[in-house]
Amino acid sequence: MERPAFGVSMVVAPAYILHLKISEKLPFFSFGMTEYTVQALLLLLTVLVMRKAKLSYLFSLITVVLYGFVLDGFMALVALFPMGHISLRLTFYIVGMLFCSTGVSLLFHTYISPEAYELFVKEISQKRNADIHKVKTLYDCASRLISILLSFAFFGFWHFEGIKLGTVVCAFLNGFLIGCFSKLFERFFEFKDAFQFRKLF
Repeated sequence: MERPAFGVSMVVAPAYILHLKISEKLPFFSFGMTEYTVQALLLLLTVLVMRKAKLSYLFSLITVVLYGFVLDGFMALVALFPMGHISLRLTFYIVGMLFCSTGVSLLFHTYISPEAYELFVKEISQKRNADIHKVKTLYDCASRLISILLSFAFFGFWHFEGIKLGTVVCAFLNGFLIGCFSKLFERFFEFKDAFQFRKLF
Protein backbone atom coordinates (compact mmCIF):
# COMPACT_ATOMS: atom_id res chain seq x y z
CA MET A 1 0.00 0.00 0.00
CA GLU A 2 2.96 2.33 0.51
CA ARG A 3 4.43 1.83 -2.96
CA PRO A 4 1.56 3.28 -5.09
CA ALA A 5 1.72 6.55 -3.07
CA PHE A 6 -2.04 6.72 -2.51
CA GLY A 7 -1.46 6.89 1.23
CA VAL A 8 -0.69 4.09 3.66
CA SER A 9 -3.12 2.37 6.01
CA MET A 10 -4.19 4.66 8.81
CA VAL A 11 -3.01 2.05 11.32
CA VAL A 12 0.62 2.22 10.20
CA ALA A 13 0.51 5.88 9.11
CA PRO A 14 1.84 7.29 12.43
CA ALA A 15 4.82 4.90 12.34
CA TYR A 16 5.36 5.61 8.64
CA ILE A 17 5.45 9.38 9.19
CA LEU A 18 7.80 8.96 12.14
CA HIS A 19 10.00 6.75 9.94
CA LEU A 20 10.16 9.43 7.24
CA LYS A 21 11.21 12.06 9.79
CA ILE A 22 13.67 9.93 11.78
CA SER A 23 15.31 8.47 8.65
CA GLU A 24 16.25 12.00 7.55
CA LYS A 25 18.78 12.03 10.41
CA LEU A 26 19.24 8.25 10.84
CA PRO A 27 19.04 6.61 7.38
CA PHE A 28 19.47 3.12 8.86
CA PHE A 29 16.26 3.49 10.90
CA SER A 30 13.92 1.50 8.66
CA PHE A 31 10.14 1.46 8.47
CA GLY A 32 10.19 -1.96 10.16
CA MET A 33 12.31 -0.66 13.05
CA THR A 34 9.94 2.27 13.51
CA GLU A 35 6.98 -0.11 13.50
CA TYR A 36 8.19 -2.32 16.31
CA THR A 37 9.30 0.69 18.34
CA VAL A 38 5.87 2.33 18.06
CA GLN A 39 4.06 -0.94 18.72
CA ALA A 40 6.20 -1.63 21.79
CA LEU A 41 5.00 1.72 23.16
CA LEU A 42 1.40 0.76 22.31
CA LEU A 43 1.86 -2.50 24.23
CA LEU A 44 2.97 -0.45 27.22
CA LEU A 45 -0.19 1.68 26.83
CA THR A 46 -2.27 -1.52 26.70
CA VAL A 47 -0.77 -2.63 30.01
CA LEU A 48 -1.61 0.75 31.55
CA VAL A 49 -5.20 0.76 30.23
CA MET A 50 -5.87 -2.86 31.21
CA ARG A 51 -4.02 -2.38 34.53
CA LYS A 52 -2.32 -5.73 34.14
CA ALA A 53 0.26 -7.50 32.03
CA LYS A 54 -0.33 -10.82 30.30
CA LEU A 55 2.02 -13.37 28.84
CA SER A 56 0.27 -12.80 25.51
CA TYR A 57 1.61 -9.23 25.51
CA LEU A 58 5.16 -10.58 25.50
CA PHE A 59 4.31 -12.89 22.60
CA SER A 60 2.74 -9.92 20.83
CA LEU A 61 6.08 -8.12 21.10
CA ILE A 62 7.73 -11.11 19.40
CA THR A 63 5.08 -10.95 16.65
CA VAL A 64 5.77 -7.22 16.24
CA VAL A 65 9.53 -7.68 15.83
CA LEU A 66 9.04 -10.48 13.28
CA TYR A 67 6.57 -8.26 11.44
CA GLY A 68 9.15 -5.45 11.34
CA PHE A 69 11.71 -7.69 9.64
CA VAL A 70 9.14 -9.04 7.17
CA LEU A 71 7.95 -5.49 6.41
CA ASP A 72 11.46 -4.33 5.55
CA GLY A 73 11.93 -7.39 3.32
CA PHE A 74 8.72 -6.76 1.41
CA MET A 75 9.48 -3.04 1.12
CA ALA A 76 12.75 -3.97 -0.60
CA LEU A 77 10.95 -6.48 -2.86
CA VAL A 78 8.11 -4.16 -3.88
CA ALA A 79 10.62 -1.38 -4.62
CA LEU A 80 11.71 -3.46 -7.63
CA PHE A 81 8.34 -2.84 -9.36
CA PRO A 82 7.92 0.36 -11.38
CA MET A 83 4.78 2.26 -10.38
CA GLY A 84 4.32 4.44 -13.43
CA HIS A 85 0.90 3.29 -14.66
CA ILE A 86 -2.22 4.08 -12.64
CA SER A 87 -3.69 0.59 -13.15
CA LEU A 88 -0.68 -1.07 -11.50
CA ARG A 89 -0.77 1.42 -8.65
CA LEU A 90 -4.48 0.76 -8.07
CA THR A 91 -3.89 -3.00 -8.18
CA PHE A 92 -1.14 -2.78 -5.57
CA TYR A 93 -3.31 -0.59 -3.34
CA ILE A 94 -6.42 -2.80 -3.54
CA VAL A 95 -4.51 -6.06 -3.10
CA GLY A 96 -2.62 -4.56 -0.16
CA MET A 97 -5.83 -3.46 1.58
CA LEU A 98 -7.47 -6.88 1.03
CA PHE A 99 -4.39 -8.71 2.36
CA CYS A 100 -4.34 -6.45 5.42
CA SER A 101 -8.04 -6.98 6.21
CA THR A 102 -7.79 -10.74 5.68
CA GLY A 103 -4.73 -11.04 7.90
CA VAL A 104 -6.27 -9.04 10.76
CA SER A 105 -9.48 -11.09 10.56
CA LEU A 106 -7.52 -14.33 10.80
CA LEU A 107 -5.48 -13.02 13.73
CA PHE A 108 -8.70 -12.17 15.57
CA HIS A 109 -9.67 -15.86 15.28
CA THR A 110 -6.53 -17.26 16.85
CA TYR A 111 -4.84 -17.42 20.23
CA ILE A 112 -1.52 -16.53 18.60
CA SER A 113 -0.74 -13.04 19.81
CA PRO A 114 -1.45 -10.43 17.12
CA GLU A 115 0.48 -7.23 16.60
CA ALA A 116 0.05 -4.50 19.18
CA TYR A 117 -2.46 -2.62 16.99
CA GLU A 118 -4.85 -5.56 16.81
CA LEU A 119 -4.12 -6.68 20.39
CA PHE A 120 -5.06 -3.23 21.71
CA VAL A 121 -8.36 -3.33 19.80
CA LYS A 122 -9.08 -6.90 20.93
CA GLU A 123 -8.33 -6.18 24.61
CA ILE A 124 -10.33 -2.93 24.72
CA SER A 125 -13.35 -4.50 22.99
CA GLN A 126 -13.33 -7.40 25.46
CA LYS A 127 -12.88 -5.10 28.46
CA ARG A 128 -15.76 -2.87 27.34
CA ASN A 129 -17.82 -5.77 25.95
CA ALA A 130 -18.07 -3.84 22.67
CA ASP A 131 -18.27 -5.00 19.06
CA ILE A 132 -14.68 -5.57 17.95
CA HIS A 133 -15.27 -4.30 14.41
CA LYS A 134 -16.73 -1.02 15.67
CA VAL A 135 -13.82 -0.58 18.07
CA LYS A 136 -11.45 -1.29 15.18
CA THR A 137 -13.10 1.40 13.03
CA LEU A 138 -12.87 3.95 15.88
CA TYR A 139 -9.22 3.06 16.45
CA ASP A 140 -8.48 3.48 12.74
CA CYS A 141 -10.08 6.92 12.66
CA ALA A 142 -8.16 8.02 15.78
CA SER A 143 -4.95 6.78 14.17
CA ARG A 144 -5.72 8.84 11.07
CA LEU A 145 -6.15 11.98 13.19
CA ILE A 146 -2.80 11.35 14.93
CA SER A 147 -1.19 10.87 11.52
CA ILE A 148 -2.51 14.20 10.25
CA LEU A 149 -1.19 16.01 13.32
CA LEU A 150 2.23 14.34 12.97
CA SER A 151 2.38 15.21 9.28
CA PHE A 152 1.60 18.87 9.99
CA ALA A 153 4.12 18.99 12.84
CA PHE A 154 6.99 17.40 10.88
CA PHE A 155 6.43 18.56 7.30
CA GLY A 156 4.43 21.77 7.53
CA PHE A 157 0.81 22.84 7.81
CA TRP A 158 -1.49 21.31 5.17
CA HIS A 159 1.27 18.92 4.07
CA PHE A 160 -0.16 15.39 4.09
CA GLU A 161 2.84 13.06 4.05
CA GLY A 162 1.75 9.41 3.78
CA ILE A 163 -1.88 10.42 4.31
CA LYS A 164 -3.86 10.74 1.13
CA LEU A 165 -7.19 9.68 -0.34
CA GLY A 166 -6.22 6.01 0.01
CA THR A 167 -5.73 6.48 3.75
CA VAL A 168 -9.21 7.97 4.12
CA VAL A 169 -10.79 5.17 2.07
CA CYS A 170 -8.97 2.54 4.13
CA ALA A 171 -10.02 4.19 7.41
CA PHE A 172 -13.69 3.69 6.62
CA LEU A 173 -13.44 0.35 4.81
CA ASN A 174 -10.91 -1.58 6.91
CA GLY A 175 -13.20 -2.37 9.86
CA PHE A 176 -16.04 -3.26 7.48
CA LEU A 177 -13.81 -5.53 5.37
CA ILE A 178 -12.46 -7.29 8.46
CA GLY A 179 -16.06 -7.95 9.55
CA CYS A 180 -16.96 -9.27 6.07
CA PHE A 181 -13.95 -11.59 5.94
CA SER A 182 -14.71 -12.82 9.47
CA LYS A 183 -18.27 -13.74 8.50
CA LEU A 184 -17.04 -15.39 5.32
CA PHE A 185 -14.43 -17.47 7.16
CA GLU A 186 -16.89 -18.43 9.91
CA ARG A 187 -19.36 -19.58 7.28
CA PHE A 188 -16.96 -22.08 5.73
CA PHE A 189 -14.55 -22.88 8.56
CA GLU A 190 -14.83 -23.87 12.19
CA PHE A 191 -12.35 -22.05 14.40
CA LYS A 192 -11.39 -24.05 17.49
CA ASP A 193 -8.30 -24.58 19.58
CA ALA A 194 -6.06 -27.38 18.34
CA PHE A 195 -3.89 -27.12 21.46
CA GLN A 196 -4.41 -25.89 25.01
CA PHE A 197 -2.21 -22.83 24.57
CA ARG A 198 -5.03 -20.39 25.33
CA LYS A 199 -4.80 -21.30 29.02
CA LEU A 200 -1.21 -20.06 29.02
CA PHE A 201 -2.27 -16.62 27.79
